[in-house]
Amino acid sequence: MVTKYQKENANDVVHHLEYNAERTHLIIPEYGRHLQKLINQATVIEDRDERNKMARYIIQVMGSLNPHLRDVPDFQHKLWDQLFIMSDFRIDVDSPYPIPSREVLQLKPDPLKYPQNFPKYRFYGNNIKYMIDVANEWEDGDLKNALVKVIANHMKKSYLSWNKDTVKDDVIFEHLYELSDGKINLTQSSEELVNTTDLMRTNKRVSNKIQAGGPQKIQKNTKGKANMIHKNNNRKPL
Repeated sequence: MVTKYQKENANDVVHHLEYNAERTHLIIPEYGRHLQKLINQATVIEDRDERNKMARYIIQVMGSLNPHLRDVPDFQHKLWDQLFIMSDFRIDVDSPYPIPSREVLQLKPDPLKYPQNFPKYRFYGNNIKYMIDVANEWEDGDLKNALVKVIANHMKKSYLSWNKDTVKDDVIFEHLYELSDGKINLTQSSEELVNTTDLMRTNKRVSNKIQAGGPQKIQKNTKGKANMIHKNNNRKPL
């Protein structure tokens, strides 16, 4: 049988029940609602000394909630900035750091200018074009010839990586001539690039190393976790 006292307490609980939809929005939800209420209370304190004392106490609580950030440079500066942000810039206290403003917080960074490159031969990549432009600026000589040969071999390797077929050196020389705006011409030379079979073997070897490295690391991590679990299960109780 429900007594009158129990009914009154039940009505009191229902009366003080808070729904999330009726609660105020949390500016920084990571700190929780209780800390937000502390900041709201400190904002309306009339005595400045008491308000400063309350603000320093709140900073200590915020620091205890993030012990992993104590070694981060300017950690205290970050906490004071968050205090002003969570108070909606209404709290008037003496901060050891410059007080942030709402305007600075709402500033948006300038949009990044992404390179809009639409190369004709996408399988070579943008770095090849950059290397060709650098080679065009060099003076004629053995060093430039060596760089041109490296570029041509890399172009052939990139071509084979995407097309999976044999390619003649004349095709690479024509592409190099076109990408260099006619400044590098190997179409009439007797230069020979690395053999197609050797380039394909190199690509396959690199691919096998990448594929083999992943499972080995996973297996090593799995064994380490299994050993740790085994030690914890066999540990004697105190």
